[in-house]
Amino acid sequence: MPLLDRIRSPHDLRRLPRDELPRLAEEVRERLIDVVSAVGGHFAPGLGVVELTIALHYVFDTPRDRIVWDVGHQGYPHKILTGRNDALPTLRQKGGLSGFLRREESEYDVFGAGHAATSISAALGIATARDLKGEDYQVVAVIGDGALTCGLAYEGLNNAGHTERDLIVVLNDNKMSISPNVGAIHRYLTRVRTNPLYNRIREEIKQLLHRAPAFGSLGELVETLAVRLDESLLNIFVPGMLFEELGFRYVGPVDGHDLGALLDTLASVRDLRGPRLVHVLTRKGKGYPLAEENPVLWHGANPFDKRSGQMERKKDGLPAYTSVFGKGLVELGAARPDLVVITAAMPGGTGTGAFGEAFPDRYFDVGIAEAHAVTFAAGLAAEGLRPVAAIYSTFLQRAYDSIVHDVAIQNLPVIFALDRAGLVGNDGPTHMGLYDIAYLLAVPNMTVAAPKDGAELLALLRLAVERAPGPFAIRYPRDNVPAPVPPLAEIPEVEYGTWEVLREGTDLAILAVGTMVLPALAAARSLEAAGVRATVVNCRFLKPFDEATLARILERHAALLTVEEGTIVNGFGAALAGRLAAERDRHPDLRLDLLGVPDRIIEHASRAEQLAEVGLTPDGIAARALALLGITAGRIRETA
Repeated sequence: MPLLDRIRSPHDLRRLPRDELPRLAEEVRERLIDVVSAVGGHFAPGLGVVELTIALHYVFDTPRDRIVWDVGHQGYPHKILTGRNDALPTLRQKGGLSGFLRREESEYDVFGAGHAATSISAALGIATARDLKGEDYQVVAVIGDGALTCGLAYEGLNNAGHTERDLIVVLNDNKMSISPNVGAIHRYLTRVRTNPLYNRIREEIKQLLHRAPAFGSLGELVETLAVRLDESLLNIFVPGMLFEELGFRYVGPVDGHDLGALLDTLASVRDLRGPRLVHVLTRKGKGYPLAEENPVLWHGANPFDKRSGQMERKKDGLPAYTSVFGKGLVELGAARPDLVVITAAMPGGTGTGAFGEAFPDRYFDVGIAEAHAVTFAAGLAAEGLRPVAAIYSTFLQRAYDSIVHDVAIQNLPVIFALDRAGLVGNDGPTHMGLYDIAYLLAVPNMTVAAPKDGAELLALLRLAVERAPGPFAIRYPRDNVPAPVPPLAEIPEVEYGTWEVLREGTDLAILAVGTMVLPALAAARSLEAAGVRATVVNCRFLKPFDEATLARILERHAALLTVEEGTIVNGFGAALAGRLAAERDRHPDLRLDLLGVPDRIIEHASRAEQLAEVGLTPDGIAARALALLGITAGRIRETA
């Protein structure tokens, strides 16, 4: 790649003549395809912004000028051009490059993010800091049209337009978030895209005005009439004039794959002042036909064959929890006409798309709007329907006020399906589902449950749908189920609020939550080789506790170890410790230890590597149990 090999930073990029940039774009695409086909990662988003990325770094003096990328799904071309091309094959691997943008990784990564719609607010903060410090540089926020379904984007636009501060927003409009966009803003942008006449007429008015001679008051009248005509044309040809009314000078739409048009437009906008918005039209997956045809499938790719497009598949053949959940929803939907399902722009990621196909009138994709999704669900529940809000654990954090204020206080029966709960592997810190146990246990009226396998997931889901009072949350991991899952009708019912004793012992009890139940059983078997007999309890209900089972365990064991795939701070173990502190006098010799994810940021790696790193494996659990009993870890190896 003769051009790309010469690019070690945007300074090198800016030395290239403009006529070489299209060839550079081809080489960047080739590099992105080569690397992602080998190691996997976000694919279609980056392909769609190759020309835009080149143009931004060519026109703006980065890193002095700040470019704030929204989310970072599209960040691989940016990494390629900012000194990380050689390291690109380490993407999303332990110790390698992040799949998103990280301030710690490069001075060109101005602001890190993994959730949508943060860029405008962050860029406004950076621009304000620039002005308060008396500095002089450009600030550019790049945001996708999918993120414009998120309320935070409008909060940022509203505030930025009001301040009249120098700030550029680039709207990367590809008609997609991860899935096709929905809602009124999508229809609005479609109307803008299909009205190119507006910009041509506006430019002709400007040229006419500049050519007109100045005749005193008559000249002022001509200028006034031209401005009014300009505003009238805006209202005619750009319905609603959303961005102009918010205080932004609107420019576009511009073909995001025409480097000449991009360079000229960005250079022109760079020299203006005040809030400006450049509307750029791109195609997600550009340059790889399969990704262009199916950008949803190719948003994130497993390693694949470049020629055939065949992606690698897991070999065990067991379905993901997400898939099991989706099929269970369809089965329940057939029996319950009051069941409705909500997703926040993630029909594929949450497995709810199958329900949407089967029952389109009862399926609602609200866009990237998690807080709205929760309050919308509360309204549905208030009128007697049974809403299931399927949202990733990490994204549900954005709706915490709605959970408390709109659902819990009113004790409404909203079912929360928390996909990607726990350690999520290569997506890294921004996508970790480590905090839902801690933040949901604190909510009054909330039931919190975690299944040990796919069958129990469906049993808990059925129970949540059938149980009338209060909100009910079920958390499950980004992983395949550990065993085949029978049809829902063949799965035994689960009694509300009960735990399950899976193994009886006398030396200690391991109270395991969700994904940690099977590793705890494996740990108990290895402990037996050291002469340690462990009870293993499936604590499928984190709230409420099974008080009867807990009482029996306390009667028979002097040592308890809790194990959970969530933050140790304020988690299940902490809640149990608080519960037991109230009756310490009844169990003065009780020893209690808590095993979970430590209070620190967990970096990207494979899920298996992350679990091993924090000790949430059979060996890690066994070692912690031995330490609790005062037995050296060597004993288990000697007797095994």
